[in-house]
Amino acid sequence: MAKKVKTTLKLNLMAGAANPAPPVGPILGQAGINIMDFCNKYNDMTKDRRGETVPAVVTVYEDKSFDIELRLAPVSAMIKKTLNLKKGSGEAGSSSVGSLTAQQIEEIAKEKMGDLNTTSLESAKRTVIGTARSMGVEIKE
Repeated sequence: MAKKVKTTLKLNLMAGAANPAPPVGPILGQAGINIMDFCNKYNDMTKDRRGETVPAVVTVYEDKSFDIELRLAPVSAMIKKTLNLKKGSGEAGSSSVGSLTAQQIEEIAKEKMGDLNTTSLESAKRTVIGTARSMGVEIKE
């Protein structure tokens, strides 16, 4: 018999660095999960991706057990990694922090395709371009 799902949580955490401090502890505590079990399992699953933000979808069951499904880094994190940026521009539109080529946009879109709700590469590229522009990153045609 399948377990009954109690709730689903979405968390954006640093790979290999989950700890019981807020915001993780209170969120998991409300769901009734053993916080240290979660932190140890997440950190073990993401130890090879340290330094990246790795989103996790946590499915919590009524018996207080849980499953963790890892997702790809957010598009903004992929752009920052590609351009070696610490953060985006605080004044997108008027000040630029870097530029992406069409090839870089396509690579990010292809990598992120599985997490996006589209099967079209063109749509995925538009998502990447929109995120880049909102971060103050110029697009080179």
